[in-house]
Amino acid sequence: MANKLREIKKPEPVEEVVEQTPTKKANVKPGRKGVLAKALSGVFSGTFLANEKNFKHVPFILFAAVLATAYIAYGYYADDTIRDVNKITNNLKELKSEFIYTKSELMFASKQSEVAKAAEPIGLKEPITPPLKIKVDSTQLYKKQQQKN
Repeated sequence: MANKLREIKKPEPVEEVVEQTPTKKANVKPGRKGVLAKALSGVFSGTFLANEKNFKHVPFILFAAVLATAYIAYGYYADDTIRDVNKITNNLKELKSEFIYTKSELMFASKQSEVAKAAEPIGLKEPITPPLKIKVDSTQLYKKQQQKN
């Protein structure tokens, strides 16, 4: 229907050309607003909700708002998790280096020469003669215990 109306041309009235002094205005076409500008002004002024045609889209808009909020919250949660992982990783590296340092100190302190140096102030000395080995025959020991009983 709109195309039919466009095809019909109305005769244009002939107007006299009157020369006027040009006034400087911004390059704005009068009466034309952008679609986006109209939509945003309708949303911010509140007339968007008053129109019943647009009112049926409110559930979708609320869904999109909840989805956007969840997306932002998930982003913050991911950032916090990454910070925690980095903190725990740094803590683990510190504990590992402390473990290695303590282990090397223990190995140094448990050497025979270091133990002998530490025991010298208390009066303990290293024996010069090797220890004696005592050999016991378990079968004879068992027989003696049986005889006593």
